[in-house]
Amino acid sequence: MEAYGGERRTAGEAVAALEEAIAVVRLLWSGQRSVRYEGRFYSLRGAHPGPLPAHDMGIWLGALGPRSLELTGRLADGWVPSSPFLPPPRLPEAHARIDDAARSAGRRPEGVRRLYNVNGLITDGPGEGFLVGPVEQWVEELTGLVVEDGMDTFVFFPRGPVDTQLPRFAEEVVPAVRERVARERGVRPAASN
Repeated sequence: MEAYGGERRTAGEAVAALEEAIAVVRLLWSGQRSVRYEGRFYSLRGAHPGPLPAHDMGIWLGALGPRSLELTGRLADGWVPSSPFLPPPRLPEAHARIDDAARSAGRRPEGVRRLYNVNGLITDGPGEGFLVGPVEQWVEELTGLVVEDGMDTFVFFPRGPVDTQLPRFAEEVVPAVRERVARERGVRPAASN
């Protein structure tokens, strides 16, 4: 923030400011003609929001710390961590914080979407660690992240050449993961076009 002319905040101040920012954004998307908000970090004094978004918009947080995860459960529409910063073994504890906070706020935990930014390399050789290996390894690991770890969406940013990695992900990994998840859940997969 300092690099953009903002003031430096402690970790606690940053979480509090984020909570206020969510309230401000929701007010600006409310459709009200004039909005007011008085907080510690932000204020609106009769602001006239512009046009409403053309479709329903959600607020997604890439939270990692305990207070930010609780904020996600209380107020966010989705959670979007990245695998290099929050590896799979840490997911259960993070989910529990989000779920507990959602319930405490009177929300259904399932109402908070779970998107996972995954970084890796699809290879033709043997596996060399999490999401570095052949398609079948990717299918197994991503299916586990859905069925066992509660993630519902993935965004792939490859370690290798985008022009070869993205088509392999889209054409080989994604359909196989969808099929495997459906089978694990006992659901008939949707027909693809």
